Amino acid sequence: MPPLPSPVQALLVIDLQSAFVAGGNPVPDAPRLLNRVGGLVHRARAAGALVVHLQNDGPAGEPDEPHTPGWVLHLPVHDGPAETVIRKSEDDGFENTSLEEVLTAAGVTSLAVCGVMSEMCVLATARRALELDYRVVLPHDAHATYDIPAAPGISEAVPAAMASRVAEWALGDEVEVLARAEDVTFEGTRADSSADNRTD
Repeated sequence: MPPLPSPVQALLVIDLQSAFVAGGNPVPDAPRLLNRVGGLVHRARAAGALVVHLQNDGPAGEPDEPHTPGWVLHLPVHDGPAETVIRKSEDDGFENTSLEEVLTAAGVTSLAVCGVMSEMCVLATARRALELDYRVVLPHDAHATYDIPAAPGISEAVPAAMASRVAEWALGDEVEVLARAEDVTFEGTRADSSADNRTD
């Protein structure tokens, strides 16, 4: 059995919003995803690691349109300097947001990524983190997406699980893909005690 990776200092929970994990159109196997992500958040908090919830502001009429029921974060956010919410409007959670500044202020050099959608916001944010020289851990069972519908003349439908695996593969050999979220471990950061709990 290979040795477990060293601990990470932050957890990025990407777009775990009610439209995607609850209600009438959740991602496949949403209860399992919520269980895995919930475990990661619990362990990160217990270790004093930074927890960043990324919340997508979708366009008008979309399920994650701001201030609609589907836009709301599904997991509760704890008050405190080591947990924050950052709103975004692009796939890449670093683009036009304070994410890099928040991670830098906390002294973060390594992080785990989880959430939705595997081939969109998870992939784009993890890729940018790698480009910024963060060590990135991606637990396979803690990110998800929808089935990709068939495209006439191009391909049959692609199951969600396959799309998620391809997204991992597309990140290359720099990302650390773990089979199980429970194998991710955390350590504390120097999160600024004066940091606001919510960053827009």
